[in-house]
Amino acid sequence: MSNDYPDADEDTLVQEDRLWQGNGWTARVIKNEDDDGWAVAMIKDGEPEPALVGPWTMGRDKKNPKPLDVNAFNTLVKTASEVIRRHEQQLHAQLHKNVTVGTDDGPLKVCLDITPDEDDPYATLSAFDQYGEEVAKVRVAPNFKLSATSASTWIENGFRRP
Repeated sequence: MSNDYPDADEDTLVQEDRLWQGNGWTARVIKNEDDDGWAVAMIKDGEPEPALVGPWTMGRDKKNPKPLDVNAFNTLVKTASEVIRRHEQQLHAQLHKNVTVGTDDGPLKVCLDITPDEDDPYATLSAFDQYGEEVAKVRVAPNFKLSATSASTWIENGFRRP
Protein backbone atom coordinates (compact mmCIF):
# COMPACT_ATOMS: atom_id res chain seq x y z
CA MET A 1 0.00 0.00 0.00
CA SER A 2 1.60 3.27 -1.10
CA ASN A 3 1.41 6.38 1.00
CA ASP A 4 0.79 9.52 -1.09
CA TYR A 5 1.21 11.70 2.02
CA PRO A 6 4.56 10.89 3.63
CA ASP A 7 4.05 13.61 6.27
CA ALA A 8 1.11 11.61 7.56
CA ASP A 9 3.40 8.66 8.29
CA GLU A 10 4.81 9.06 11.80
CA ASP A 11 7.83 6.92 10.83
CA THR A 12 9.06 9.60 8.39
CA LEU A 13 8.97 12.43 10.92
CA VAL A 14 12.29 13.67 12.29
CA GLN A 15 12.65 13.27 16.04
CA GLU A 16 16.19 14.25 16.98
CA ASP A 17 17.91 16.15 19.81
CA ARG A 18 17.55 19.57 18.09
CA LEU A 19 14.72 18.94 15.63
CA TRP A 20 11.42 17.26 16.48
CA GLN A 21 8.33 16.91 14.31
CA GLY A 22 4.83 15.70 15.06
CA ASN A 23 1.22 16.74 15.63
CA GLY A 24 1.47 19.31 12.82
CA TRP A 25 4.43 21.10 14.42
CA THR A 26 8.22 21.32 14.19
CA ALA A 27 10.38 22.24 17.18
CA ARG A 28 13.85 23.47 16.29
CA VAL A 29 16.51 24.22 18.92
CA ILE A 30 18.57 27.20 17.72
CA LYS A 31 21.50 29.23 19.01
CA ASN A 32 20.26 32.31 20.84
CA GLU A 33 21.77 35.25 18.95
CA ASP A 34 21.60 37.52 22.01
CA ASP A 35 23.75 35.42 24.35
CA ASP A 36 25.49 32.08 24.80
CA GLY A 37 22.24 30.24 25.42
CA TRP A 38 19.78 28.36 23.27
CA ALA A 39 16.23 28.96 22.09
CA VAL A 40 13.48 26.76 20.68
CA ALA A 41 11.30 27.79 17.76
CA MET A 42 7.88 26.20 17.31
CA ILE A 43 6.66 26.27 13.71
CA LYS A 44 3.18 25.11 12.71
CA ASP A 45 3.25 23.03 9.53
CA GLY A 46 2.68 25.22 6.48
CA GLU A 47 3.48 28.49 8.27
CA PRO A 48 6.50 30.59 7.25
CA GLU A 49 7.21 32.04 10.71
CA PRO A 50 7.45 30.46 14.16
CA ALA A 51 4.37 30.78 16.35
CA LEU A 52 6.61 30.79 19.41
CA VAL A 53 10.30 31.32 20.13
CA GLY A 54 11.47 30.92 23.69
CA PRO A 55 14.53 30.13 25.77
CA TRP A 56 15.73 26.55 25.82
CA THR A 57 17.46 24.78 28.68
CA MET A 58 21.18 24.10 28.66
CA GLY A 59 22.33 20.52 28.84
CA ARG A 60 24.39 19.05 31.66
CA ASP A 61 27.64 20.21 30.07
CA LYS A 62 26.38 23.84 30.29
CA LYS A 63 27.49 24.33 26.68
CA ASN A 64 25.07 22.42 24.47
CA PRO A 65 21.26 22.49 24.57
CA LYS A 66 19.22 19.90 26.41
CA PRO A 67 17.95 17.39 23.82
CA LEU A 68 14.32 17.52 22.76
CA ASP A 69 12.15 14.59 23.81
CA VAL A 70 8.51 13.61 23.40
CA ASN A 71 7.41 15.15 26.72
CA ALA A 72 9.15 18.47 26.09
CA PHE A 73 7.81 18.52 22.53
CA ASN A 74 4.22 17.89 23.66
CA THR A 75 4.50 20.72 26.20
CA LEU A 76 5.86 23.04 23.51
CA VAL A 77 3.01 22.10 21.14
CA LYS A 78 0.47 22.88 23.87
CA THR A 79 2.08 26.24 24.63
CA ALA A 80 2.44 27.27 20.97
CA SER A 81 -1.16 26.22 20.24
CA GLU A 82 -2.33 28.39 23.14
CA VAL A 83 -0.35 31.36 21.76
CA ILE A 84 -2.07 30.94 18.39
CA ARG A 85 -5.50 30.58 20.04
CA ARG A 86 -5.00 33.78 22.05
CA HIS A 87 -3.82 35.63 18.94
CA GLU A 88 -6.92 34.47 17.04
CA GLN A 89 -9.17 35.56 19.92
CA GLN A 90 -7.50 38.97 20.03
CA LEU A 91 -7.88 39.40 16.27
CA HIS A 92 -11.54 38.36 16.47
CA ALA A 93 -12.14 40.88 19.27
CA GLN A 94 -10.56 43.63 17.15
CA LEU A 95 -12.69 42.79 14.11
CA HIS A 96 -16.03 42.11 15.85
CA LYS A 97 -17.36 44.53 18.43
CA ASN A 98 -20.84 45.04 19.86
CA VAL A 99 -22.74 47.22 22.32
CA THR A 100 -26.29 47.04 23.60
CA VAL A 101 -28.39 50.19 23.62
CA GLY A 102 -31.73 50.65 25.37
CA THR A 103 -34.54 52.05 23.21
CA ASP A 104 -38.27 52.62 23.68
CA ASP A 105 -38.87 49.36 21.80
CA GLY A 106 -36.43 47.41 23.97
CA PRO A 107 -32.71 46.73 23.82
CA LEU A 108 -30.88 46.73 20.51
CA LYS A 109 -27.55 44.98 20.05
CA VAL A 110 -25.40 46.97 17.62
CA CYS A 111 -22.54 45.06 16.00
CA LEU A 112 -19.53 46.29 14.05
CA ASP A 113 -17.86 43.65 11.88
CA ILE A 114 -14.65 44.72 10.14
CA THR A 115 -13.49 43.02 6.94
CA PRO A 116 -9.73 43.66 6.68
CA ASP A 117 -9.38 43.28 2.91
CA GLU A 118 -5.99 44.45 1.58
CA ASP A 119 -7.53 46.30 -1.38
CA ASP A 120 -10.89 47.40 -0.01
CA PRO A 121 -11.29 47.14 3.77
CA TYR A 122 -14.74 47.94 5.10
CA ALA A 123 -17.02 47.37 8.04
CA THR A 124 -20.67 46.46 8.51
CA LEU A 125 -22.78 48.06 11.20
CA SER A 126 -25.88 46.06 12.09
CA ALA A 127 -28.60 46.20 14.73
CA PHE A 128 -30.49 43.27 16.23
CA ASP A 129 -33.59 43.32 18.42
CA GLN A 130 -33.99 41.39 21.65
CA TYR A 131 -35.07 38.31 19.68
CA GLY A 132 -31.94 38.31 17.50
CA GLU A 133 -33.75 39.62 14.42
CA GLU A 134 -31.72 42.00 12.27
CA VAL A 135 -33.46 45.39 12.09
CA ALA A 136 -30.82 47.37 10.18
CA LYS A 137 -27.52 46.94 8.37
CA VAL A 138 -25.22 49.45 6.65
CA ARG A 139 -21.70 49.49 5.29
CA VAL A 140 -19.34 51.88 7.08
CA ALA A 141 -15.67 52.82 7.02
CA PRO A 142 -13.37 50.20 8.59
CA ASN A 143 -12.19 52.80 11.12
CA PHE A 144 -15.72 53.50 12.42
CA LYS A 145 -15.59 53.74 16.21
CA LEU A 146 -18.41 51.78 17.83
CA SER A 147 -19.51 53.07 21.21
CA ALA A 148 -22.81 53.36 23.08
CA THR A 149 -22.96 57.00 21.91
CA SER A 150 -22.24 56.28 18.23
CA ALA A 151 -24.72 53.37 18.27
CA SER A 152 -27.43 55.55 19.87
CA THR A 153 -26.82 58.31 17.32
CA TRP A 154 -27.14 55.79 14.47
CA ILE A 155 -30.42 54.47 15.90
CA GLU A 156 -31.80 58.00 16.50
CA ASN A 157 -30.97 58.92 12.88
CA GLY A 158 -33.15 56.10 11.59
CA PHE A 159 -30.22 53.76 10.91
CA ARG A 160 -28.93 56.01 8.14
CA ARG A 161 -25.33 55.45 7.18
CA PRO A 162 -23.17 57.48 9.60
